[in-house]
Amino acid sequence: MHQRILLGLLVTSLLIPVALWAQAPAASQAQPSQIQPAAPAIIGPARIAWLNLEQAMLSCEDGKQAFGEVQKFVDKKNSELEQLRKEVETLRNQLNVQGPKLTDEARADLEDQIEGKDTLLQRFQQDTQKEIDSRRVRATNAIGRKMLPIIEKMAREKGLSAILYINPSRDAYIEPGLVITDEVIRAYNAAYPATAAKPPAAAPAKTP
Repeated sequence: MHQRILLGLLVTSLLIPVALWAQAPAASQAQPSQIQPAAPAIIGPARIAWLNLEQAMLSCEDGKQAFGEVQKFVDKKNSELEQLRKEVETLRNQLNVQGPKLTDEARADLEDQIEGKDTLLQRFQQDTQKEIDSRRVRATNAIGRKMLPIIEKMAREKGLSAILYINPSRDAYIEPGLVITDEVIRAYNAAYPATAAKPPAAAPAKTP
């Protein structure tokens, strides 16, 4: 089965620390006999919210545009990949049908063409997948850099101790009211409104 070039959006875990209390300064160096036990810190109940980061990035207006462009590139390359496969398949069918009738030289030439096309096909897949991954990472990082301050600001305004990424393999249940994904998307879109597409320029009027 032939493998298509894929656009996978596996958002790497961006480090989004939300520290709402100061850490105690490091104790000055002292002899073991002089070290005093630290007094327990008094911290109130932690307030935590959850965020589906991948959904936020894909659903914000910037994300729709950026990853939509990447998907167009993927579709274009998959069409080119399919054309290359058809060319290889045509040569293979030609070898199967005409092989017994060909001279040794002609058969060897056809086999060389097939081998060359196979190599070209593999390189095309590898190079294109690298380019897709690079475009995806650039889009993810660009949106992530702008989304991070919005998440931190929201955490401060809500008095949150931490914002955790939703992880289906870890989280059996999350109270819907604790999920702030939609709020983050709205805040991001408000901070970075989508740019309206410019209408195509009108054709100049023909002079009579």
